[in-house]
Parts: sequence; C-alpha cells; structure tokens
Amino acid sequence: MSVPAYIHVNHQSELINQLIFDASTVVLGKESELRLALCCVIAQGHLLIEDLPGMGKTTFVKILAASLGLKFGRIQFTNDILPGDITGSSIYRQETHTFDFQHGPIFAQLVLGDELNRASPRTQSACLEAMEEKQVTVDGQTHLLPQPFIFIATQNPEHSVGTFPLPDSQLDRFLMHMKIGLPSRNAEKQLLLTETDPSVRTANLRSSVTVADLISWQKDAHSVRLSNPVLEYLLDLATVARKTMCGYSPRANLALSRAAKAWAFIHGRDFVIPEDIKAVAVAVLSHRLSTPDSKNGVDLTQNLLQLVPVR
Repeated sequence: MSVPAYIHVNHQSELINQLIFDASTVVLGKESELRLALCCVIAQGHLLIEDLPGMGKTTFVKILAASLGLKFGRIQFTNDILPGDITGSSIYRQETHTFDFQHGPIFAQLVLGDELNRASPRTQSACLEAMEEKQVTVDGQTHLLPQPFIFIATQNPEHSVGTFPLPDSQLDRFLMHMKIGLPSRNAEKQLLLTETDPSVRTANLRSSVTVADLISWQKDAHSVRLSNPVLEYLLDLATVARKTMCGYSPRANLALSRAAKAWAFIHGRDFVIPEDIKAVAVAVLSHRLSTPDSKNGVDLTQNLLQLVPVR
C-alpha cells in the first residue's frame, strides 16, 4: 500500500521545523526570515538580501548553508573585482604545455555574494549565467556548477557610497528579495550577554539534514498542486499589476508560483492555498514592481494584495 502524499509532506515539514528551530538558536530572533530563506532554497531560487552593514547578513547565510549541509563559498565583491575572480580562469602549465581550469569561488553549492552592488556592472553580469543556467563559460569552455546551486547575494542600500545599482535584468534573476532587519530587544540582549563569535556559533551547529534531503524537498515542492481557483488568483494578480503599475513578467509569475508551492510544502501541505501566495508575495514581487513616481515595491505589493480579491 502506498503512503498518502500528505503524510510524506507532513513528515518532511517536521524535519524542516526542527531545522528552523536549531538555526534559530544561533541566528537569534529571525525564525520568520529563516523560514522565508529556506522557502527560496526549496523553490530552487536565488535570494537577494538588502540591509545595512552589521545586521548579520553573512552569519545568516552561513547558518543556512550549515543547516542544510551544503558546501559554502563566499565572494567579497569590490569595485575592482574582475569576472575571472568569480568564475575562475585557465592556467597555463609550462611543464605539460596545457591549460588547466582553476575553479573560482562560484563553484560551491551555496554561494554568498557579499555586497554585490559594490562590483562594476561588468562583474555583476558574470553571475548571470551561473544564476540562470547553473554553469559558467570561460575561454569558450562550459563548466557545470555543483548541484544544488544557490546564489545568495547581499547588497548595501542604494544611497551607500560606492555602489552600482543592480539592473532590472539581474534583479529579476533573484526569486526573492528580503531584509534581515534589527533583532528584537530580547534577542539583542541575549546577543550582548553571550557575545560569542559568529564563526564559533556556526561551527557548533550540527545539521541532521543532508544534501539528498534538500534535493528531495525541492522535487516534492515542485509537485505541489495548484488548483484552478489558485491559478486564476495568480493570473488576477498579474493582470491588475500590469494595469495599475509597471507590472511583472510571466517569469515573475512563475517565480511566485514556485515560491507558493515551496511555502505550502514547508507547512505540510501538498496543495497551494491563496494564503501561501500572500505569504511570499512581498519577497517575490517587491523588487519587480514600481510606478513612475514610486519605487517602494513593498508598499506596491501590499496594495496589490488588497486590490485583488481571492476567488
């Protein structure tokens, strides 16, 4: 006798809840942000985190990688970093008269692109092929990236000195955009009392999740069902957005669907309900929506959710 799908999904959600709980003992007071970031990873998407320096963005990403048992890589973007510093380059071996490819830091399962908007547009674009096709091309040779491959970039606010705004084409490659935000008073008090080095807290975290588990979650989330009323709700949102503001593309609507499926899966369901879409909409759409007189995508997304009724 086969096991009902919902029992399997519920079992996986228990493992996910334990993972979130364990990570929350290290990243204090950020359970909802961890859940949203994990949703992005399970949806096989890339994540953009925007916040001021000192908010714990790097620690947050390291903890996520450690919780999932993923090989972690980090790229520190600066204004003089070159594309080859990211992808790697061919090194000539004089003794063999051949070229060997030296892998760059992009060759990891979860890559942190720290302060992406400090890099020049040319260097920023070096990440596009990796994000879209899970590969890089160097000297005419294509090199596949490890699987799974997740790129999480951080960026400083646009008004910060020495930044280059990310173009819309690159922003659209990120499934989600979010902020870490300030910790609660109690979480900050605990942080002050312990004053443990973040690298020590990360090293002490022991994950019970394997890469095989994550790949299985990604496949199961992809199979979560979308009923016709939920599909119509997704289409209604896109239609209203395209009429009332600079609307989003079909690719963005696919991203919203994938994120909603992953959110449903995390919460133990094998079908999507409208509340799943609402839960991830701000993270998925806020960096894609704008109007000629406003760029506050969070407000625009929240207004869109209010404008469009659930069928």
